[in-house]
Amino acid sequence: MVLTLVGCGGGGGGDSTVTVTTTAPSTTTAPTETTALRVYFLKDGKVQPVVRQVPKTQAVAGAALTGLGEGPTEKEKNDLGLTSDVKTAGTVTVSNDIARVAGASGGSAQVVYTLTQFPTVEAVEIDGKRYTRADFENETPIILVESPLPGAHVTSPLRVTGTANTFEATFNYDLVDSAGKVIATHFVTATSGSGQRGTYDFTVPFKVERPGLGKLVVYELSAKDGSRIHQSEIPVYLQ
Repeated sequence: MVLTLVGCGGGGGGDSTVTVTTTAPSTTTAPTETTALRVYFLKDGKVQPVVRQVPKTQAVAGAALTGLGEGPTEKEKNDLGLTSDVKTAGTVTVSNDIARVAGASGGSAQVVYTLTQFPTVEAVEIDGKRYTRADFENETPIILVESPLPGAHVTSPLRVTGTANTFEATFNYDLVDSAGKVIATHFVTATSGSGQRGTYDFTVPFKVERPGLGKLVVYELSAKDGSRIHQSEIPVYLQ
């Protein structure tokens, strides 16, 4: 802001002009805090989690359900082949470790998986009936990777978590760099298998010549002929 003052000088002098320049204080807007949540869509008829960043909130279950109802993005549809059976996500209240959903239609497996990501939710009640993840084994990949999620930027060591229901609880993984080279490979043993789903949690040390889009590939080796079965690929940015 520029302020000009004009006055009469004393003692026979002429008018004098004084110019004063002031600068308004700058204002900055604090970045909005966000919370990362998982929402579960479908890939080839099986649940597939992806990340959603939402404004920080205490009502995380409601925020996750809203994200689920919005469906996969165009990029997720095109690049990952994701779909959704959820017609209406509805609303949710949580008490006594139960998430009670009202007004939902379609995609029960997606709703249950999305809400049971939270430690305060052990089961989900839809239309008066209670469900857990175990009720949707047919809609769950044999090897479900819940971390890292597609598109994640990862550094060494890469931590991988999820559930699996493989023969003798064993499966394999490859970590592939942006040039298509396998830079890490090994086998994993989950807590259970052979008809009973177990959990797994392992880390993968790696080095890359240059950052870029790679992928984590998980698969089971057929007991019959050693071929790869139940393979799943998670694209990740290796740094």
